Amino acid sequence: MFGKLLSNLFAAEPAPLPPADCRLALAALLVRLASADGDYAMVEIEHIDRVLAARYSLSPFAATALRREAEELEAEAPDTVRFTRALKDAVPHEDRMAIMEALWRVALADAGRDAREDALIRLVANLLGISDVDSAIARQRVAK
Repeated sequence: MFGKLLSNLFAAEPAPLPPADCRLALAALLVRLASADGDYAMVEIEHIDRVLAARYSLSPFAATALRREAEELEAEAPDTVRFTRALKDAVPHEDRMAIMEALWRVALADAGRDAREDALIRLVANLLGISDVDSAIARQRVAK
């Protein structure tokens, strides 16, 4: 089902992601983050749906469908490094802070910080070229 996207992610020099695959990659990264602590909670799922709906101007139904596709992709997907590299190549630097805010929105959805989620966010921020300071600013914006 995701053969073309997965083969692109595994390629030595992957081609830039088309917009639909970029959406799916971000959604899968959000799913990966939400499940990093071993508890893929309903509140996190709802936040993923809201983030996707807002970011891509999707109806609630379409956001849920995208998240469900992302759950399947995440289960088959390569490591986080390849996902993030694909997003970095597809998203201009100035728009990557929005990705960080989306990640923090999901990580903070269950009202608790988890070391595994924090570690994944630090990894993703680094791979996206986002500094720890900018990641903290994104977290603070979301927490307000």
